[in-house]
Amino acid sequence: MSAVESLGKYEIRRQLGRGAMGTVYEGFDPIIERTVAIKTVRLPEAGDDEIAEEIARFRREAQAAGRLTHPNIVGVFDYGETADLAYIVMEYVDGPPLKSLLDKNERFPLPRIVGIMEDLLTGLRYSHERGVVHRDIKPANLMLTKSGQAKIADFGIARIESSSMTQAGTVLGTPAYMSPEQFMGQVVDARTDIYSSGVLLYQLLTGERPFEGSMSAIMHKALHTEAPLPSQISVTAPRSFDAVVKRAMAKRPADRYSSAEEFLAAIRTAVAAPPSSADAPDDGQATMILSLPPDGSAPQSASRGTPPAGIDAGRRRSSKLPVIMTAGVAGLAILGGAGFFVFLGDTPTPAPTVEPVKPPVVSTLPEPVSPPPGQPLTPPPEAVPPPTLPPPTLPPHTLPPATTLPPVATQPPNVTPALPPSVVPPTPSLPPVALVPPPTVIPATPPATLPPVTPQANPSDAIRPEVAAFISRLPCSMLDGDVRDGTVEFTGIARRTAVDDLRQKLTAIGLTSPAPLLHVAEVDQVFCPIQDLLRPIAKTFGDGGDRMTMRLPGDPVWLRKDDYIRPRLTMADFRGEMRVDYLDRDGNVRHLYPQRAEPGEHLAGDPPHKFNAGEALDLGDPGPNNRGWQVSEPFGTDVIVAIASEDALFDRPRPSNVEKASDYLRDLQRAVEAARSRGVRLAATAMAVETRLK
Repeated sequence: MSAVESLGKYEIRRQLGRGAMGTVYEGFDPIIERTVAIKTVRLPEAGDDEIAEEIARFRREAQAAGRLTHPNIVGVFDYGETADLAYIVMEYVDGPPLKSLLDKNERFPLPRIVGIMEDLLTGLRYSHERGVVHRDIKPANLMLTKSGQAKIADFGIARIESSSMTQAGTVLGTPAYMSPEQFMGQVVDARTDIYSSGVLLYQLLTGERPFEGSMSAIMHKALHTEAPLPSQISVTAPRSFDAVVKRAMAKRPADRYSSAEEFLAAIRTAVAAPPSSADAPDDGQATMILSLPPDGSAPQSASRGTPPAGIDAGRRRSSKLPVIMTAGVAGLAILGGAGFFVFLGDTPTPAPTVEPVKPPVVSTLPEPVSPPPGQPLTPPPEAVPPPTLPPPTLPPHTLPPATTLPPVATQPPNVTPALPPSVVPPTPSLPPVALVPPPTVIPATPPATLPPVTPQANPSDAIRPEVAAFISRLPCSMLDGDVRDGTVEFTGIARRTAVDDLRQKLTAIGLTSPAPLLHVAEVDQVFCPIQDLLRPIAKTFGDGGDRMTMRLPGDPVWLRKDDYIRPRLTMADFRGEMRVDYLDRDGNVRHLYPQRAEPGEHLAGDPPHKFNAGEALDLGDPGPNNRGWQVSEPFGTDVIVAIASEDALFDRPRPSNVEKASDYLRDLQRAVEAARSRGVRLAATAMAVETRLK
């Protein structure tokens, strides 16, 4: 039972959440037998201006939301105060805030995204018509019911048209979703909510917010920088939504949609756009993206009783490599065991059309003679036009030079052609075709030997070292990939800030068109130490050699409760030992391989084993030794790492199969540094694994 047992007539049943300023409880109204949510804040002491402002906002929330009764707005039923608390009694929503799902990297299909936006904009249209601007639209303030309906919550910083409490010069809101006019402290209107809703739509389509960083960095970007288009960030974002999001997030309010209703109409139009027009670039240089089904499985692993974390559906493409082909290529190179993105780049210059060569037309009439004075002019006989020739047929052998076959013209009888000596017939590019084949067969002359073509430098060779050097120094990341013909691709795991830094670097060196392919899973900061430790021995950017790989059979997007975790590994390009570890967000590590014996769990230990280069290792199949790891709570995104070494890293087994990550990483760092100092070959790989309840 909570320390607070009742507030007014309401019974307190349990605590739902707690923040810096107060607590939210599940309550019960015994008079009408209704479950409610009760938000509380402490009343201020004398002279506490900060708390006093919070209370003023709290009352404004009650005032704003109390005016609004709508299915897509969390209703407010009551307001009250005790000796030390103020509280608002609200509608109880039986589902999570949208933020909790996005924090778990949950991705939504397009119909679900449209449904959420319809609920949001319908609720905003209702509030705007009644003079209430929310000013803090964000995932945390959008509640989802079990049936999937979205409801707007927390009008705590709402501006009411009749109120003078929020004037120009006041900066309130959440930076990542704030409009430019909010950052500048200008007076806001309904178009501020349009901007924030555009940011939310961007995040739903791509899994990312358009601007990240510190408040000053976000403010600079919101005021001066255009965010990448959603379709440039996520291959699942329809191109028809690019213009919709861009207009909703316009810097100037006048350039945005004028109302929530207009914004919603644009979304519906984008949904109805046919795929052929929606997904094709409008510049005449189409890029086609074909996804071929994989016939292999993707490397991942995890631990028994510990939730694995699957890679985000919009970002994970580690098993799909880009193949860049021009329109002149006749087929696709299929690499075994992997799906592919096939990108057809800029339209190549077409080969010149070869027109059939006609023989030169030579006059067959003599020079006209002027008649004696007084005699009428006699019109000359009509010239006989040359017959129309069919296109020439090229023989299979090499044609002789054009000069070996003189042009042959058809002459009428008893007529001598007149050709002024100063007129030189043009030399055709292909030999002219005579109506009558020559009686003598002239042997073919071999073609002249062309000078050797000097290969041009590949632009990727100049870019690759710079990107590789930057990646090697990028903290909290384990990334690899390559750049080919100006298209750069990355795979791996990284913290969000590292991804933002990478994008800024790519922009600085001009790698923006075509857009970089970032198949990168974002992980929490708690995993930074293991990434920084293993980055020096992991595969480097641009290294095309064999490497250690790790996959989960079937390449699942995420794993559900009770699914088995069956990592499949491939040894690096040398003979040695392997270690596989699962790290969770709570700071624990489970050793998946090798494991020490646990007689109480009927678990047989793994004997030392040397793997040959490219040898496979399958783990996680339940069997007599009870090596079966099933997904269980807590769910979310965790990390699995694998390390290969020519010699054993540790001279003895680990003390247990589960230990504190801090202890293990300390010993692992010492072991890796010692091995590198001895010249021992090492390799490493890592992947994120996402788990869900269902």
